[in-house]
Amino acid sequence: MAETRVQLDIETLLGQLTLEEKASLLDGSDFWHTEPIERLGVPRIMVSDGPHGLRKVAASEDAGLEHSEHATCFPPAAGLASSWDPALALRVGEALGVECRAAGVAVLLGPGINMKRSPLCGRNFEYFSEDPLLAGVLASAWVRGVQSHGVGTSLKHFAANNQEADRLRVSAEVDERTLREIYLAAFERVVKEAQPWTVMSSYNRINGTYTTESHWLLTEVLRDEWGFEGLVVSDWAAVDRRAAALAAGCDLEMPSSGGVGTGAILDAVAAGELSEVQVDAAATRVLALVQRAGEREALPGFDQDAHHELAIEAAGASIVLLKNERDLLPLDRHHGGPVAVIGEFARTPRFQGAGSSQVNPTRLESPLDALQSALAGGRELLFAPGFEIEAEQADPQLVAEAVQAAQQADVAVVFLGLPPSYESEGWDREHMDLPALQVELLAQIAAVNPNVVVVLSNGSAVVTSAWDRHAPALVEGWLLGQAGGRALADVLLGVVSPSGKLAETIPLKLSDNPAVGNFPGENHVVRYGEGLLIGYRWYDSRELEVSYPFGHGLSYTSFDYSDLSVRILEDGAQPRVEVALTLTNGGARAAAEVVQVYVSDPEAAVYRPSQELGGFSKVSLEPGASVRVIVELDQRAFAYWHSARAEWVVEGGEFQVRIGASSRDIRLSETITLSGGDVSVPLEVDSTYGEFLEVPDAERWLHEQLRKTPLGEAVIGTHLGKMLLTLPVSRLSRFPGAGFTEADIKAYLASR
Repeated sequence: MAETRVQLDIETLLGQLTLEEKASLLDGSDFWHTEPIERLGVPRIMVSDGPHGLRKVAASEDAGLEHSEHATCFPPAAGLASSWDPALALRVGEALGVECRAAGVAVLLGPGINMKRSPLCGRNFEYFSEDPLLAGVLASAWVRGVQSHGVGTSLKHFAANNQEADRLRVSAEVDERTLREIYLAAFERVVKEAQPWTVMSSYNRINGTYTTESHWLLTEVLRDEWGFEGLVVSDWAAVDRRAAALAAGCDLEMPSSGGVGTGAILDAVAAGELSEVQVDAAATRVLALVQRAGEREALPGFDQDAHHELAIEAAGASIVLLKNERDLLPLDRHHGGPVAVIGEFARTPRFQGAGSSQVNPTRLESPLDALQSALAGGRELLFAPGFEIEAEQADPQLVAEAVQAAQQADVAVVFLGLPPSYESEGWDREHMDLPALQVELLAQIAAVNPNVVVVLSNGSAVVTSAWDRHAPALVEGWLLGQAGGRALADVLLGVVSPSGKLAETIPLKLSDNPAVGNFPGENHVVRYGEGLLIGYRWYDSRELEVSYPFGHGLSYTSFDYSDLSVRILEDGAQPRVEVALTLTNGGARAAAEVVQVYVSDPEAAVYRPSQELGGFSKVSLEPGASVRVIVELDQRAFAYWHSARAEWVVEGGEFQVRIGASSRDIRLSETITLSGGDVSVPLEVDSTYGEFLEVPDAERWLHEQLRKTPLGEAVIGTHLGKMLLTLPVSRLSRFPGAGFTEADIKAYLASR
């Protein structure tokens, strides 16, 4: 597709545009395009859905989800996140950038990096992780990859968009520390490291204010604190009050409002509620985006074969081997009895989620076809569908055929998973269970064959505790994109050693999840009552048993961790710590391992989770090889958000640095001592007696005042003094015989 290069003199254009034209630039021209100003040579540009593949809809289809141009369907984020491989995410992003260039798309709407607060969120397949560091690192790489080819990205959904229920109105009631440490942290990392061209504001409200209308979120935090340089676009139909959204920092409303938004902006300017300066600022950002998109050269197409090979690699790296008793896997391709492949998902793979991210793949490989090809001339393959994917009742004939195939086979590979109707954009799941008919089928197969391998197809975590005793081997296949069939065959047959690690915890049961009781809320309000404790932070801090912990994933080899060295490179308020260890592949197969570094602050002035991921590194090793793995931890690995100081702080003291193969498989650890920075609460007139005692000079001043009177003897170092720790000093000054006044406190604070 040919592209016309665009050269815009934005400063000159602003002087030539009428107010009406500038306001019109802040509204889409249709579902996918910005508004052109033809008389001044300002073209429209196209944005398109992603994130795991390009979903470019033909103009005649407008918003339709079913028909789009063919594009490579890579693993959705739930799968790609399990690779823990930023280098791979970068390459996937680069491929997507090329495909967007070839299709004439200026901005790919992704990545989605909202936290997996609850496993029931219907859009979890499109999000990376329950951990903001992992999500942020992978998304930063993905954004850099896409944008390296002159195509923009749209970081979404900003912010606290963690459910589909009532998503266009619900208010997420969440404290600032939890927002900063959990729900904003991944966005912050991507903005600072990769500068996405756009950020997409979410549908929901936060603490009563729509994100599109939150000046604190879109301007004070995103632009002023984090230094975001690009454009803020609304999620599609997220704008409630257009003038308020523009004042808050939401530049572009999508899709087209049919002129309603433009009219609202003009009315607000006429009424003095908006200034033309505000309109100019947003119009400048739109023009800058158009200019940026027009700087690239045209691409005639892309290499579909090469991108499919990358999709195979990405899918293989996304697969997580959860369980492998008796070394049932990998299967020998050439020796052994028949292999029974059971389950309709083997023949009809579910390779992506439902909703706005659906991709029309360039090709599609099923696990059944890939296994048949790989086993040809070796072991016999028997296939039985076992069930219909969307059926609510078991088909006795299909069940009987599946059991018969399992009886005749040496090993049964059973493909189970979630039907498309179970998870999609637009609604949340009601439970974490597989369909009952699939679980019953598995039990019947296990009754006739002890060698059962279960392969899961699901975009969101499912409970395994009720049935995984029937499966000596369990493979979490997630949704793997168009090449998942080949990738699964490669892993099952040992062509590829699995290296995926869980990016989210699999609990024993839904009721163990911390959001239970606070999800999805009621009366348009959802309370984030669990605070910081989402995912493994909750399970580990509460010492709850889980089925498979965060970071877990087995391999066909074994890895040895040794020679840990933890070195403080810089101390103080902005510490840097180097973690180094030796990793050895102790097995007979080449494989990759993810070294995970967790940080624990055992004694702190505020509550902290028992441990948090501070860094990680994925390393590939040949059999018997060793390598020195180095992970550097920055200030944020040790810091917490100090709400009173409104900044990240490191509290001095001991920290434990833990090296693990998962959050529950800690191999090495070492304790270090950091001096930290100032974590005291800024003193005010109504600060408490206890808060004054935490600041040495304030403690001296206050005790000097008290010692002038008999009250000092009763308070300083006594039981009464301990009782008064939470008493504001302004009220202490009113005690009979206090010897100082509120005016004295103000004078002292002013002199500090």
